[in-house]
Amino acid sequence: MEKLKVDIIAFDKQYADDFAQLNFEWLEEYFYIEDYDREVLTQPEKYILKDGGQILFALIDGKPIGTVALIKREEGVFELSKMAVTVDYKGLRIGQKLMYACIDYAGQHGVKRLFLDSSRKLTPALTLYEKVGFKEIPVPKNTPYERCDIRMELYL
Repeated sequence: MEKLKVDIIAFDKQYADDFAQLNFEWLEEYFYIEDYDREVLTQPEKYILKDGGQILFALIDGKPIGTVALIKREEGVFELSKMAVTVDYKGLRIGQKLMYACIDYAGQHGVKRLFLDSSRKLTPALTLYEKVGFKEIPVPKNTPYERCDIRMELYL
């Protein structure tokens, strides 16, 4: 297969529906859509961008095929969340490209710590997180995700 040209871009309103759809597709494949997910995914400007967060998209030929969000949780601390790659492009390291773009973005914007909530059943994702330097920490009782059984963090 020829090498795909993947462009990583910051949030653009024209892709807001794609942000939701990519994540809904992913959630339905592995879990189910929780109320908190639906709220955040359908109103990204309110829940992510308004407070200084960012959403990145992976595009191939102008078509969004992956996404990830950085949600500001406190000064210098962001949650890496809502990472999804459409099924037709799995295994092509799109998630890895998004992950590195997130870390670069965070570093350029003064973020000191990233954390993420995940599930132990997502072995490929956990392997990627470990590869880029995330370490497991205890899961707090107040995580908003029922599916969460692992929390990881990365200091920048």
